[in-house]
Amino acid sequence: MIPLDDYLIDTLMRDLVGHDRRPASFLVYLWIHSEQFRRQTPVAASYRDLGESIGISKSSAQSSVGWLLRRKLLSVTRESRTATPAYTVKRPWRRSTR
Repeated sequence: MIPLDDYLIDTLMRDLVGHDRRPASFLVYLWIHSEQFRRQTPVAASYRDLGESIGISKSSAQSSVGWLLRRKLLSVTRESRTATPAYTVKRPWRRSTR
């Protein structure tokens, strides 16, 4: 069982699906969130892999990742310009405990 913040369902889903009209972005965020929880590392996935894992097109996955990056809900790292990107879920609603 993957623990989900109440914020994810109560606020983020409503914001991405209802306000932004980007339900695929919510699915991408949720999938990366769950994979990151399972692996305990950033999730390396191509747009094709993302789309196939979620059941959306490659272009929808690409658009969704772009939207999540703009909203600062994801961060991305690449070893090189053409390498498969590794995504990390960000949770800006959580306060850092530093």
